[in-house]
Amino acid sequence: MEDKGQCSGNCERCPSQEGCSGIPKTSKKGIKRIIAVGSGKGGVGKSSVTALLAVGLAKRGFSVGVMDADITGPSIPKLFGIDSRPSGNEEGKIVPPKTEKLGISIMSMNLLLEDPKAPVVWRGPLIGGVVQQFWNDVDWNGLDWLLVDLPPGTADAPLTVMQTIALDGMVIVSTPQELSALIVGKQARLAEMMNVPIFGLVENMSYVKCPHCDEELYVFGSSHSDQIESAFGISTLAKIPISKDIVSLGDSGDIEDYDDSSVLNSLVDGVI
Repeated sequence: MEDKGQCSGNCERCPSQEGCSGIPKTSKKGIKRIIAVGSGKGGVGKSSVTALLAVGLAKRGFSVGVMDADITGPSIPKLFGIDSRPSGNEEGKIVPPKTEKLGISIMSMNLLLEDPKAPVVWRGPLIGGVVQQFWNDVDWNGLDWLLVDLPPGTADAPLTVMQTIALDGMVIVSTPQELSALIVGKQARLAEMMNVPIFGLVENMSYVKCPHCDEELYVFGSSHSDQIESAFGISTLAKIPISKDIVSLGDSGDIEDYDDSSVLNSLVDGVI
């Protein structure tokens, strides 16, 4: 791996210690709290959880930014309905566009492409370089909260984020299936190896409520959050239901209009 980024300080357990520069992480650039949202596998709704957490924080009056580190599969701009290109300032920094309703700053690869539908066919070193540029060259302007939406897995991009950015912690996203619970362990162990605290687990698509009687139906099977809590010593912050509102608002780019306070408050209260 050519691009080692900047280390976590935990050299003995770092998965990329060979050839590492040993340079400590950069400062937080005036940002009060920085949280990564990740998962060991795709398809669990990680970006949706990131977006909902950003919405919940913004509705509490915090200034919020989202750094979309999923370079090859970016979905944050779609969820927020934003397609404005980043601009520049006098200091030569990239200024991310803000959402119209809550003023959430967004930086994503999709905002830089001539055709947002075009695939990003890059190898690891290039992806890691863009992640570092999103951190080093973007003016996040002293935000209260910066959320980093990680790509799935434990390879180049998540590793670059953890090596480069002084994270305050991580939120891990899973679903009720036993397979997803198994993958949580990989993400939790990576966070431990990189000295990144885990705020807790969000179980997405946990259940669906019957529209007639409000009974909770577990279409993906029973929850495994208890086993995860016991195995890894982390708490469950929220159990998010399968919701047509989340789906429809995300598809239309209006996720900022989501107003289920029980879901938003559980996410925000879990990290504050």
